[in-house]
Amino acid sequence: MTLPPLRLQTYVLGRFLAGIGTATAVIASVIVLIDFVELSRTLGGRQDLTFVQLLGLTVLKSPAVILQLLPFVFLFGTMGAFVAMNRRSELVAMRAAGVSAWRFIFPAAAAAVLIGIATITVFNPVASALNARFEDRQSEITQGRKDGPSEIWLRQGDDRQQVVIHARSHDTVDDVVRLRGVSVFIENVDPSGGLGFARRLEASEARLLPGYWRLSDVREALPGASSVHSEQILIPSMLDHRSAMEKFVSPGAVAFWRLPATIRGAELAGYASTGYRLRLQQLLATPLLFVAMSVLGAGFSLRLVRLGDLAALAGAGVTLGFGLFFLDEFCGALGASEVIPPGLAAWAPPVLALLAGVTLLCYTEDG
Repeated sequence: MTLPPLRLQTYVLGRFLAGIGTATAVIASVIVLIDFVELSRTLGGRQDLTFVQLLGLTVLKSPAVILQLLPFVFLFGTMGAFVAMNRRSELVAMRAAGVSAWRFIFPAAAAAVLIGIATITVFNPVASALNARFEDRQSEITQGRKDGPSEIWLRQGDDRQQVVIHARSHDTVDDVVRLRGVSVFIENVDPSGGLGFARRLEASEARLLPGYWRLSDVREALPGASSVHSEQILIPSMLDHRSAMEKFVSPGAVAFWRLPATIRGAELAGYASTGYRLRLQQLLATPLLFVAMSVLGAGFSLRLVRLGDLAALAGAGVTLGFGLFFLDEFCGALGASEVIPPGLAAWAPPVLALLAGVTLLCYTEDG
């Protein structure tokens, strides 16, 4: 008795999701253990840090690493699910009943697309927020407050005015960015795109509040005029505490939903936005990468057990998966250095992986 097509695809989907869940649990457990050991080594010597606090820091840090290794979850999970069905002769029975491999791989590919979309729209922002809290908490533990580098530069502006801010130190308290020893250089943008000096401000402190910078104890210098002292001056700003501090974090730490605004803000302020544009393209390519890894995993698992060499073929799939991972990292490095366009750097590895998987399936299924 053969299963109806819908029931067959539902069964394969269930086995696929079980394999993905198992692979996720194993990889997540390893990552959490490694992160906990690393944090125990670096921070565990502090007498005021308890086991529960170390565990909390680990929970905040690990999701970002887990998301980075999700392609391996799909590769290992798919291979585990299909190898198990192959060893129980379930795939043999399906193919003997005239069911094409493309038919029972389709549910896995569709699920990979949906999980990929959920990853970039839901899981990535959550992981980024947790990682930001981890960095803040780690800074508080090691330095006693959320201090950044001893000297920083910020830049903001639009097509009419550019503002460059230099500070000798900064900290963040209750999501309020506070700068000390501040120098502000304001330049006007002429119609041809050139910059002309407008004024310079020297302040003992600047606080970033919603919609503006509040400068205290300010001395203002205008072209051709003597300096003027003011107790307080307000400068309009489109930055918030997170976007201001994003100038000092890697593009991978910026959540998916914030990337378009971060790219626009960086370009308006004159910053290089290549890293952020590359990260956005990589996230958009995530569903395709998950599909490619799933197809590859299935392709390396369909060889009949009676023909032998199934373990060797699965090992070759794992090796190829690692090779594609390093190819993705290499293309990312080329894209970040602007050797190749960010779009090409982000989409080339998933497309090549998918083509390799489809080619292998064609050879396995159709000879």
